[in-house]
Amino acid sequence: MAKTTLSRFKNFDAYAKTLDDFRVKTSTGAAVTLVSAFIILTLLLGEFFDYRSIHLESSLVVDSGRKEKMSIDFDITFPKIPCYILTLDVMDVAGEHQSDITHSVYKVQLSPDGTEIKREKSPNLGNTGPDPEEVGENYCGDCGGAERPESGCCNTCEDVRQAYVRSGWSFNHPEGIEQCVREGYMEKMKEQAKQGCRMHGQLTVNKVAGNFHIAPGRSFQRSNMHVHDIQQYLENGLDFSHHIKHLSFGKLVPNVHNPLDDQIVNNAEGLYMFQYYIKVVGTTYHYLNKLPVKTNQYSVTQFNRNLHFKDALGQVRQPNGLPGVFFNFDISPMMVVQKEERKSFTSFLTGVCAIVGGIFTVASIIDGAIWRAERTLKRKMELGKAL
Repeated sequence: MAKTTLSRFKNFDAYAKTLDDFRVKTSTGAAVTLVSAFIILTLLLGEFFDYRSIHLESSLVVDSGRKEKMSIDFDITFPKIPCYILTLDVMDVAGEHQSDITHSVYKVQLSPDGTEIKREKSPNLGNTGPDPEEVGENYCGDCGGAERPESGCCNTCEDVRQAYVRSGWSFNHPEGIEQCVREGYMEKMKEQAKQGCRMHGQLTVNKVAGNFHIAPGRSFQRSNMHVHDIQQYLENGLDFSHHIKHLSFGKLVPNVHNPLDDQIVNNAEGLYMFQYYIKVVGTTYHYLNKLPVKTNQYSVTQFNRNLHFKDALGQVRQPNGLPGVFFNFDISPMMVVQKEERKSFTSFLTGVCAIVGGIFTVASIIDGAIWRAERTLKRKMELGKAL
C-alpha cells in the first residue's frame, strides 16, 4: 500500500531524470554552460547593487503652505563697489516692505585685490556720536532743515542723512554739513572708493511673489514709490560686476545644486541693472532613515539692461532706472515631493529567480540547437563517406 502511494506521488515529478548512461556531454555544451554562468553572475551582481541602491521617486502635489515664511540665504561679492554705498531691500505683492536690512545681513569690506578688510553687520561712514569735549555736553546738532528725529537733534552725519531720507531729500553735499565735516565723512568716502564688498546673510520673507535687491544709496518710500538716493554716487560711476557665491530658498539640502551658485557677471561699459527672474518651487524630501525636509528649488532667467541712453544729439542722459542687482521671485502653486525608495527583498528574490531561470532556459535551447546541428552535420558526412 505504501509503495503504491509513493509510486503515485512520484507521478507529480515535473523534473524526470535520465540515467547517466544516456547522458551525452559535449565541449560546446561546456562552453554554453560557462558563458551562461558568467552572464548569470554579472546580472546577479547588478540586481544586488540595484537592490541596495536608493532611488528618488518624484510626484507633484498642490502646495498648501503658502502662508508660511520662507528663508533666503545669499552670499554675493561686489569687487568694485564699497559697502557704504550698498543697500538691501525686500518687498512683495502683499505690500510688505523691508528697507535697508541690517539685522541679519553682514557686509565685509574688501581690498582691491579681494582680501577681507573688515566684517560688520551695518558699516557706515559716520560715528556713533560726537565727542562731548569737542562740541559741549548740551550740543544739539542741526538737521539742515529736514524733518527732525524724536530726540530733536541730529548729532551725527548719519542722523542728518536719516533726516534727509524722512523728508524725501537727496543727500548730495555732505561736505557742507557740519557733522559730516567733523566726522571726516568725505575723507572716508575717498578712502573706501577703491574697495569692494561682500554681502551675505539670511532674509525671511512671505511665501508670495516679490523681490529683493541690492542697489546704491539709502531707500525710502515717497508717494507710494520705492526710491533710492543715488545722485551723489553717479559722478564716479557704479560698476555692479558681481559674483553670486550662493543663493538658495529654504533649508540647505546636501548634494542639491542651485542654478545661481558660483555665477560671475562682469559689467560692460555703462550703468547696468541686472535682473534675475526666479521661479521657486516648494520641494519636500522624504528620506528612508531621516526626518522629511521641506525646502525649495528654483529656475532662473537673467536679463541685463543698460540704464544710460543717448538723446538725438548723442549725449548720455541720466539713468532711466535704478542700477543694481534685482532678484524677482515668484512662487509656484505646486510642490515637488521627492521620496527615497529601495527595492523590497521579495522584489530582489523575484529578480534573482527570473535571471537564473531565464538564462538557463535560453542556454538549454541554444545548447539543444547546437547539438542537433552537430548530429545532422555528422550524419551527412558519414553518408558522404559511405557513398
